Amino acid sequence: MHTPREAAAFARAVAARPGFELAGIMGYEGQVAGLGDNQPGSLLKRAVVRAMQRSSVEELRHRREAAVAAVRAVTPLRFVNGGGTGSLETTTREDAVTELAAGSGLYGPGLFDFYRSFRPVPAAYFVLPVVRRPSPKIATLLGGGWIASGPPGKDRLPTLAWPPGLRVTATEAAGEVQTPLLGKPAQVLRIGDRVWLRHAKAGELCERVGELHLVSGGEVVDTVPTYRGEGRHFL
Repeated sequence: MHTPREAAAFARAVAARPGFELAGIMGYEGQVAGLGDNQPGSLLKRAVVRAMQRSSVEELRHRREAAVAAVRAVTPLRFVNGGGTGSLETTTREDAVTELAAGSGLYGPGLFDFYRSFRPVPAAYFVLPVVRRPSPKIATLLGGGWIASGPPGKDRLPTLAWPPGLRVTATEAAGEVQTPLLGKPAQVLRIGDRVWLRHAKAGELCERVGELHLVSGGEVVDTVPTYRGEGRHFL
């Protein structure tokens, strides 16, 4: 729904349906919350993104306020959910919003490396083994092409986290079958050594694995199923 009138019409339809209650509404400003304003590359593109986000924040504040008022004229609301990890500091200024959403920020995935306003501490990694040494300068990982959704680009690739100083090759990048790595650490990695990576997004990592290992102080303290792993119990 794009306009307050559309939101109010939908609220009336829900309220009129027996057995249904409209408890709350959600507005997600993805063009602010999910788009970094300090992406590497074109200076012009960064300037355009920042200008768009400034304009969007002001427009959304008025539009969301009007939409909430229109819906509340139809039925009471328990909550109004807004925001995202990248827009918490702007969405929190809106009186119409009663709660903020910031799930991705808990993981601190790769896409959040390119915001000026904050820098989350990364908290989720996946680990791949070295399976080939095709030359003294190259170490090849098994798999690695866990590409994030959205338009294809370098910002959708996994981030190499450890050992520091590794980089992908220009010809293969992160591949579904293999990921050749260059850099000084690649010259000393051996077959079976492990490389730590970060997914570009947060929840999508859980589409790839059935379990997450929770680590504290260098020790695995728990293992929990992802929603992908939970699904296996029902098959």
